[in-house]
Amino acid sequence: MKKMLSFLVAAAMIGGLSFSNAAMAQDFTVAVVDVPVVVNASAQVQALKKEQQAKAEEIVKFIEKARKDVASISDTKKKQATEEKYNKELQAKKEKMDSEYAAKLKAIDESISSQIAAKAQEKGYNVVLSKGIVLYGGTDITSEVAKTIK
Repeated sequence: MKKMLSFLVAAAMIGGLSFSNAAMAQDFTVAVVDVPVVVNASAQVQALKKEQQAKAEEIVKFIEKARKDVASISDTKKKQATEEKYNKELQAKKEKMDSEYAAKLKAIDESISSQIAAKAQEKGYNVVLSKGIVLYGGTDITSEVAKTIK
């Protein structure tokens, strides 16, 4: 009798867990976002690309000027010292450019992520996944997020 009661209690608990999981699954909603589409739609990303292109052009001009200056020097020691000076300046410019780019890219990433989260909360989604990893299912909110990112 005691074993039968234990069995019935266990069966009721398992049934209750199954019921609560089924009820929870009905309320659980998943959204998907095509992140590359959202990133490409971002005005911040487009501005950063233009800025990086302008900085790259500045570096090319700097290199061309440095080559002309080095080529105009005939003394071997002065030539080598000038090359080293320009190489150090170039390295410093490149490191500064890379550091600034990384900081701006991180800020943009955080901004896009927070906007995706805000849209998901607004629409009542429990989880947002990247569209690239989802084989099937989920509500695509890419266009809605892309509109808020611009």
